[in-house]
Amino acid sequence: MEKNTKKLLVIPLGGLGEIGKNMTAFRYGEDIILIDAGLKFPEDDMLGIDLVIPDITYLVENRDKIKGIFLTHGHEDHIGALPYVLREINVPVYGTALTLGILQGKLDEAHVSGNNLHVIKPGDRIRAGVFKLEFMRVNHSIPDSIAIAIHTPVGLVIHTGDFKIDQTPVDGQVTDFGRFAEYGNQGVLLLLADSTNAERPGFTPSEKMVGKTFDEEFGTAKNRIIVATFSSNVHRIQQIMESAAKYKRKVAVIGRSMVNVVGIAMKLGYLKVPDGQLIDIDDAHNYPNNKLVLVCTGSQGEPMSALTRMAMSDHRKVIIVPGDTIIISASPIPGNEKMVSRSIDALLQLGADVIYEKANGVHVSGHGSQEELKLMHNLVRPKFFIPVHGEYRHLVKHAKLAESLGMPKENILIAENGAVIEVTPDKIALNGHVQAGKVLIDGLGVGDVGNIVLRDRKQLSQDGVIIVVMAMDKASGRIESGPDLVSRGFVYVRESEDLMDEARAKIVNVLNKCEDDNVKEWSTIKGNVRDALGKFLFEKTRRRPMILPIIMEIN
Repeated sequence: MEKNTKKLLVIPLGGLGEIGKNMTAFRYGEDIILIDAGLKFPEDDMLGIDLVIPDITYLVENRDKIKGIFLTHGHEDHIGALPYVLREINVPVYGTALTLGILQGKLDEAHVSGNNLHVIKPGDRIRAGVFKLEFMRVNHSIPDSIAIAIHTPVGLVIHTGDFKIDQTPVDGQVTDFGRFAEYGNQGVLLLLADSTNAERPGFTPSEKMVGKTFDEEFGTAKNRIIVATFSSNVHRIQQIMESAAKYKRKVAVIGRSMVNVVGIAMKLGYLKVPDGQLIDIDDAHNYPNNKLVLVCTGSQGEPMSALTRMAMSDHRKVIIVPGDTIIISASPIPGNEKMVSRSIDALLQLGADVIYEKANGVHVSGHGSQEELKLMHNLVRPKFFIPVHGEYRHLVKHAKLAESLGMPKENILIAENGAVIEVTPDKIALNGHVQAGKVLIDGLGVGDVGNIVLRDRKQLSQDGVIIVVMAMDKASGRIESGPDLVSRGFVYVRESEDLMDEARAKIVNVLNKCEDDNVKEWSTIKGNVRDALGKFLFEKTRRRPMILPIIMEIN
């Protein structure tokens, strides 16, 4: 990309047209800064994939220009890609204490150095190349969340990060309305704002509402209470602790991520737990069930999580018994509904009382609804606006919301990942693309599984595989033994002997024809076998298994 010192370039690399994988680059001349580096969890059709991170080809190509990565908060969809990004790009990372505490744990697990992490707090100002950044407190479902004001040579940019406007936050730390309003008075050139809840009318309820619900549920529960929530929702965990203390119950924490985050939050002072209230799960048997609260992961029905294992009677330390009260304090992320429903059904079958509907007040969102988004726009009063953090329909809804407040349509830009957005004091416009998209993580492999491998996995999962094994004489080119057929996931061979015999006869015909025509090229023989067998099996079964011919050479 040619050097251009007159325009600010905004380059979203993730988080547009999707929930998760949030990452945005800002470039002016030879200086680049990055806001967030998140991951997202795989969709249903990504068979076997563990995680999805943004494609950072553009950043790797320009690594010497990157002055720093600035984090808005500690959720996976904003920091989860950093263990992979920092292997490629060694630059300073700035975030609040809790954000970096959670990140450090992830870097340690991945054996990536955390030597270049720098703690900042709301009100701090940092210079990074031509950019000057200031951090402002916002409310979200994790403490220590910030918005970022970026002073650039063309004007002021505000990135809200994820936010809601909570008038009664659990920690008493209210959004810094005053600073947003001051910037609005000074003049904001560009706003990038969270669009996750742009479809929801009204206001998002305060996190304190959940605390009241916990109090009511804890007061009526006769036996053990198990609460499943996101490990990063420290305010939610704080309210569980307070309700447990009120009813003189001990609390045990289950699930690796939950144990890690609770430990970090307590150490940094974000989670206040009375002495002796927190016990090890191994000591839980020393207390009666009506004096216990278990806090665990699994609110999304994840197969390996603590609650799902309990639901499947597969947890080593906790067995669900009739009379247990289970509170699922989260709403399903789109795509996880089936897994969550399966967990709830299994828990109910075990005799537990399961409280899960949002109407019960056991969960509130961490993202602002329409009235809060309007308030942010009216405080900041930007000249230009780019909706971020949301699926395409959320971005469109947020754009219309800005229009309804009087913003000219031509000043609003709905972009996609990889777009290069040029911003000057007078204009905002698209100008080209950089490489962007998904990098799939499967086990230790980063990006080595792509569309072709996923297509093969899909075919294997739908119709199975037939392996055709035969031995060929090297000199004459004649088939000396076989063909033998091996079926996996297609048909059960012992119950389909007639089909297999017919298939074998078809292959023998193909091989005889190849021999008559003096065809000795293995690739041609394999192709002919694959075509004839595929056609035959489809006619007989209406299925298309993957067909793998294997020729072994004998001298």
